Amino acid sequence: MPVAHKIADFIDRSSWIRAMFEAGAKLKAEKGAENVFDFSLGNPNLEPPASFYEVICRLAEDRSPGLHAYMPNAGYPSVRAKVAEYLTREHGPVFSENEIIMTVGAAGALNILLKAIVDPDAEVVVPTPYFVEYDFYLDNHGGKVTRVPTVEGFDLDVDAIAGAINENTCAVLINNPNNPTGAVYSQESVDSLAAMLTTKSEELGKVIYLVSDEPYRQIVYDGLHVPSIFAAYAHSVVVTSFSKNLSLPGQRIGYAAVHPDIADKALLLGGMTLANRILGYVNAPGIMQLAVAELLDDSAEVAEYARKRELILGVLDEAGFEYTRPGGAFYVFPTSPDPDDVAFCKAAQEENILVVPGSGFMGPGFFRIAYCCDDDTIIRSVDAFKRLRQRF
Repeated sequence: MPVAHKIADFIDRSSWIRAMFEAGAKLKAEKGAENVFDFSLGNPNLEPPASFYEVICRLAEDRSPGLHAYMPNAGYPSVRAKVAEYLTREHGPVFSENEIIMTVGAAGALNILLKAIVDPDAEVVVPTPYFVEYDFYLDNHGGKVTRVPTVEGFDLDVDAIAGAINENTCAVLINNPNNPTGAVYSQESVDSLAAMLTTKSEELGKVIYLVSDEPYRQIVYDGLHVPSIFAAYAHSVVVTSFSKNLSLPGQRIGYAAVHPDIADKALLLGGMTLANRILGYVNAPGIMQLAVAELLDDSAEVAEYARKRELILGVLDEAGFEYTRPGGAFYVFPTSPDPDDVAFCKAAQEENILVVPGSGFMGPGFFRIAYCCDDDTIIRSVDAFKRLRQRF
């Protein structure tokens, strides 16, 4: 076999998001792009803020000696200090540059953390539905995903999480706001989760980390606020990126932030920094580190996503679909009229609609719409969604 058996299996199980994206490329070639309603990929369609272009142009002109040389594997100290100041303002605990590691996106941040904390067969508890790449990241480091359901409306089921924790559990991983549901976990849920983890850690005689994946943190609506896990629980780590709030997914820049009072902090940070090197990242892209350090309080036009949300929800209402109103990110996760959500999404393709089955996120019976697309795609899709709904 030309590839490892595990990789061959992973290819078969690999993300439905990319599978639908590729199917969409074929459909567009056949039908014409203007006739295809592509809601498959969470690729921000807003441009970065004007301040990004100003900063990046200035940095490109900088001829300072050593600007493009190696740096500490954790990133430029000056950049990490600015991130620390920002987190202190946002979350309350006082951060220093020593609790920040600049990374190759949130994916890089999560991988270096898992490399540092996961022993073979260690378990990480993840509420469903979730970003399916978590499965592959855990496997990278010999760990296992323990899946637990969420309650109606996709908020956390803290009792279910508690029931899944055992002596092999090393962490609980949440994604807030959530991809694929757009749910924003409530303050009450986060506080309850933190209290439960404190009790479980005491019972098991070891720390269970709380990890929050937060690239959509700035993309929330209706006056909602994403609760801070740092304010709730000392043994916490946030992994995030600038892919969504600054519309920079292709630049692969993010960071991991470790609570200043976390257990065995020096050892954990040393392991994560080493992992940044031995996993092949070495360090986050240098120019992008310097750029985002000046843009921590900036964002793309998030209000545009709020407006697009209303457009797509109007389409779903007119077509007769059921859904939970999303509070953040740029996804909605309607109920599939056919319990077989894969079959439903194949039927959607026949109407030139590209959506992703919920099964791809461990959420069978639903489908995901990414509404980070142009208004025209949303508005013109209404008749196609009506025809699709009438099939069932």
